[in-house]
Amino acid sequence: MNNKLSDKDKKDWQNFTSSEEKVYNKDLSLSRIKTDNDLVKTIDLHGFSLENANRAIDEFINRCFKTNVSKITVITGKGLRSNNINNPYVSKDLSILKNSVPEFIKSNPDLMKKIKNIKEAEVEDGGSGAFNIFLKKFKE
Repeated sequence: MNNKLSDKDKKDWQNFTSSEEKVYNKDLSLSRIKTDNDLVKTIDLHGFSLENANRAIDEFINRCFKTNVSKITVITGKGLRSNNINNPYVSKDLSILKNSVPEFIKSNPDLMKKIKNIKEAEVEDGGSGAFNIFLKKFKE
């Protein structure tokens, strides 16, 4: 194993440590979302196949709607580690869940009746690897 850093790595590290920019710890807010507020729920779809992710999100939205959850954060990931490079029919530039799960939801009229809005998540909710679903109120 080579323990020496390249000049580029050293320069990148120096730039990073001297930067005034704050690095947001998204792990802290995601764990807080899961426990602090019954009106906000999160689901992490990392590692799910497309079929299992669609099934899980369908069940999750219905369950959250019936319990009057107002906001769902859906973490799909950015697809950077997907094994889709081996599939010639899938673009390596597209993550499967990031694009397909919102499309599945939007094409399902039963789910869309329960949803007010779908928006890309803020950085503290997962950024471009997540999206938020705002649900309507459940009326029996």
